[in-house]
Amino acid sequence: MPIQKKWLASGSSYATPYYDFQSQRKGPTVMVVAGIHGNETASIQAAKQLVDRLFSQELALKKGRLVIVPVVHQTAYRQRIRGIPDLNRTFPRRSGKKAGHPLSSALYQLAVRIGPTWYLDLHEANGLSQIRASSLGQTLITNPGNRSIPQARRLIKDINRTISKKSHHFNLRLHELPGSSRTAAARLLKARAVTVETCWSLAKADRVRYQIYLVKGFLRKAGLL
Repeated sequence: MPIQKKWLASGSSYATPYYDFQSQRKGPTVMVVAGIHGNETASIQAAKQLVDRLFSQELALKKGRLVIVPVVHQTAYRQRIRGIPDLNRTFPRRSGKKAGHPLSSALYQLAVRIGPTWYLDLHEANGLSQIRASSLGQTLITNPGNRSIPQARRLIKDINRTISKKSHHFNLRLHELPGSSRTAAARLLKARAVTVETCWSLAKADRVRYQIYLVKGFLRKAGLL
């Protein structure tokens, strides 16, 4: 399986690596990003572990292409902060409009070039969605009407069967967030776009495990695994 390490925002102070895994067989393209917010470390760790498993061939693509950006905002990650400004409010909101930050511009242009069928944005949030409806921890979020909804519903049922505590179960949220990478991918690139949110209050090992489980689940539904 051809593997290439490439650079996002190459030559700038925002440069960060990404990894391009391509099967010998044609198929869908899936893009996975993490670290848009630098303090959401379990999602970053999950993305890094997926890269390692693909390099070691513990995971192998049956078909298609997988592009993973493990740490979008390296500066925010080093400081363990969300990022100033919030990068996930700076992506293009309408066709023909520019992103509001060099990093979001570079990430969006990469997505434009590869044309992902699926776009997965890994995050973490406060609060458990099973306990409080307004909380985003333990949710999959997509835009109303997005073609990812049926698969997301099925995957939530799958992962919830593996979680003994009902308060830690995942829920689906339908929400359009202008300026976010997920909404830009869904609205402008017509991708099946999903934000994965684990809850900060849970053990980090569990959060990493949930993130990996969900990404692998979407990859299977796309036919890549």
